[in-house]
Amino acid sequence: MVKNNDSLLSNCVSGGCGAKIESEGLSRLLAGLQTGGDPRLLVGYDTSDDAAVYQIDDERSLICTVDFFPPMINDAKTFGRIAAANALSDVWAMGGRPLLALNLVCFPESMDKRVLADILSGGAEKITEAGAVLGGGHSIYDKEPKYGLSVTGIVKTSMVLRNNTPKAGHKLILTKPLGVGIVMAALRVEMADEAAVGRAVASMERLNRYAAESMAGFDVSACTDVTGFGLLVHALEMAGDSASIMLYPDALPFIPEAAGYADEYLLTAAGQRNRNRVEKSVDVSLLPFAAQELMFDPQTSGGLLIAASPDEAEELAARIRSAGDEYAAVIGEIMPRKEDVILFR
Repeated sequence: MVKNNDSLLSNCVSGGCGAKIESEGLSRLLAGLQTGGDPRLLVGYDTSDDAAVYQIDDERSLICTVDFFPPMINDAKTFGRIAAANALSDVWAMGGRPLLALNLVCFPESMDKRVLADILSGGAEKITEAGAVLGGGHSIYDKEPKYGLSVTGIVKTSMVLRNNTPKAGHKLILTKPLGVGIVMAALRVEMADEAAVGRAVASMERLNRYAAESMAGFDVSACTDVTGFGLLVHALEMAGDSASIMLYPDALPFIPEAAGYADEYLLTAAGQRNRNRVEKSVDVSLLPFAAQELMFDPQTSGGLLIAASPDEAEELAARIRSAGDEYAAVIGEIMPRKEDVILFR
C-alpha cells in the first residue's frame, strides 16, 4: 500500500508544463550562449522552436528534444503516460518520427519506489505506442518527483516543419482542446468535476502522432505544439517577424468545464506569466475573461498548431478528427504583418 506521504501532488508545488520558466526570461538567458556555429545544426534555440534539428547526410536529419516536469495528477502511471506523450510531441511537431527515448527521473529518496515503477511503466507504454524504443536513462534523488524523456527522432531534411514559417493566407488548426491547466488547478483544490478531469487526462495522454501523420500530403507551412506557454505565446512565436495571426475566439476548442473554472479564478501562476509575456503585444481586453484565460492557460501535452493551405485546412481538420482527435478545429488564419501581431475576429 502506498503511504499518504507518497502522494505525488503532496510532494510538489507545481506540475506539468505549468512549471516552465517564462519564455522571455529564457530568451535573455540563452542570448549570450555560444552554439559552435556548425552549419549542420539546421534548427537551434534562436527561434524558440520545439526541438533541435541536426543534418546527418544529404537526405536526413536528427530531431533532438528533452522535456520533463513535476506531476499534475496523483496517479503515477497516468503521470508517466502524460509526461512521455508530452516529450514525444516535439518530434511530431517538427515533421519527424521518434526513434529512441531515454528516461529522465528525479525522485524523493523517502518515497516508495513502487510509485516510480508505475511512472516508468506509464511512460514505457507511450514510448511503445509512439513506435520508438526505450534505451535507458538517468535518475537522481530530489525533493520533488519529476519525470520526462530525452527523445531522438528522424526526418527527411526537406520535410522539416518550423514553428515560424507560416504562409500568408494559410489557416490555423488546433488539434486538442484548451483548458487542461485550468482543470488541473481545480483538481488541486478539490473543485474539479470528475468528467472534466477525465477529459483533461484523455487529452494529455493522447499522442500527437495521429494528428501529425494526418498531415501527410497536405500543404503545411508551419507547425508547433501548444504547451506551457499557452496558445497566445506559441502564436506569437509562430508569427515571428514577418506575419500576423487572426484568431477566431468563438472557434477555439476547449474543455467545457474549464471556462467555468476560469470564471471562478481557478487559475495557474504560469497562466499569469503568459499573460504578462504578451500584454505589450496582444490586446485581449474586449474578450470574455474565460476566453482570455483559456488562451493563456499552460497546456501540458497540448495539441499541434498547424498552418495549412486555406483550400485544404477544413479537410485536414476533418481527417485529424477522424483519426481520433475529436476537438480539432480551424481557429484562425495567417496574415501579412500588421501593427498588431495577434488580432481577433
